[in-house]
Amino acid sequence: MSNKEITLPFNKEEVAELKAGDYVYITGTIYSARDAAHKRMYEAIKDAENGDSSIIDCNGAQLYEKGILPFDITGNTIYYLGPTPAKEGQVIGSAGPTTSTRMDKYTPLILDKGLTGMIGKGKRSKDVVEAIIRNKAVYFAAVGGAGALLSKCIKESEVIAYDDLGTEAIRKMMVENFPAIVVIDSEGNNLYETAVEDYLRSNNRAL
Repeated sequence: MSNKEITLPFNKEEVAELKAGDYVYITGTIYSARDAAHKRMYEAIKDAENGDSSIIDCNGAQLYEKGILPFDITGNTIYYLGPTPAKEGQVIGSAGPTTSTRMDKYTPLILDKGLTGMIGKGKRSKDVVEAIIRNKAVYFAAVGGAGALLSKCIKESEVIAYDDLGTEAIRKMMVENFPAIVVIDSEGNNLYETAVEDYLRSNNRAL
């Protein structure tokens, strides 16, 4: 475990260097999307595939070029975020993470199309973990209950798609030194599991 500064979007080599338990400070571009936006992206891909079987082989860049996805997800990171309204002088309102399981139904397909990073809170399903390993992606956890503090790390925020969803619209955001923890790394090492194992081992030694 170590402290690392990373710049997004990143490549697969950089992702491979991240290990479960690492503390990271993220600078660069990320996107916000919660379950309503994920559902819309998922259904857009599926509808396109049903209409044209060649779409099945398209990656994130191609899906964006064809107007199926609202941004190129390739190598990018989605923050599971639905911010509160910004007050005067603020870039964004409170920006705490949403429980990640709400996105689990849609995540494997979106990872298969090129998404590389996710920021949220809580455990992920087996299917998501398998998709993380398959696509050499990474899952970060942000600190729940610290939305006001996390919002200070967001320097720019712009709604780029699905504005009819209100706070669940997709935003393009520039962040600086955004703190997070690597929970599931590209090899499938899972901090939620290893932390429990370490705790049990330490307790057994104490006994």
